[in-house]
Amino acid sequence: MSVLPSADSREVLVSRLRSAGCVFAEDEARLLVSTARDADELEAMVERRIGGLPLEHVLGWAEFSGLRIALDPGVFIPRRRTEFLVEVAMNHARPAKRTEPGPVVLDLCCGSGALGVAVATKLAGRSGQVELHAADIDPVAVRCARRNLAALGGRAHLGDLYQPLPPDLRGRVDILLANVPYVPTDAVALLPAEAREHEPRIALDGGPDGLAVTRRVAAGAPAWLAPGGRLLTEASERQAARIAEVFAAAGLVPSVAHSADLDATVVVGTASGG
Repeated sequence: MSVLPSADSREVLVSRLRSAGCVFAEDEARLLVSTARDADELEAMVERRIGGLPLEHVLGWAEFSGLRIALDPGVFIPRRRTEFLVEVAMNHARPAKRTEPGPVVLDLCCGSGALGVAVATKLAGRSGQVELHAADIDPVAVRCARRNLAALGGRAHLGDLYQPLPPDLRGRVDILLANVPYVPTDAVALLPAEAREHEPRIALDGGPDGLAVTRRVAAGAPAWLAPGGRLLTEASERQAARIAEVFAAAGLVPSVAHSADLDATVVVGTASGG
């Protein structure tokens, strides 16, 4: 719906957003207008955006891998480059037979659950069924993820990495997605203000070398992966070789994929067997 009556009003809105530093002011104006239910709500949304709140938090949703993901303030915003992780996961997914149980997907450090929802949605289109779990240490993120997973019958668990997961998942996970924090601690201050000020630091800070959480995920993965199951994580290109070594040390067979278009790098670790 549109709550702005004229082109002149839209131009004023675009001008306000552009003056506040919004690079894609025209696109943002269109999204704000289409989301607001009335003129008062639109004005409140514009004020929050001008005040520096990320657009996705203002809208209450983010577009990711062709889906609209509900997003609450304070929850990590899924990045477009992370869509490459979805693509890699689907390329590695084993063909499913409809006479067999559907694949099991686990999304660790899930934030809004966008990554798990995107992969599970695509897998469900192939096999007709999928078992989806997600986990995060942040209760705000878990509440948000539960909303997003509900349509797929998925479950979001509150706790540190594998700790809150149901024991019967051990040895059954086909695709383990782990978009863990991988920014080195000293580099967090260099991130854009929207990330530093409006996303939880635990979703950004990966420790001194950026790999602290990655090491813990890799160490635990073999116990949870099904034979031939895969762990996939996003990383910077310069971290990929070290992460591959971490995966190999954990007993996984590593490989690296890179997208020049999205400037995205994904490291895959495959469990033995299968």
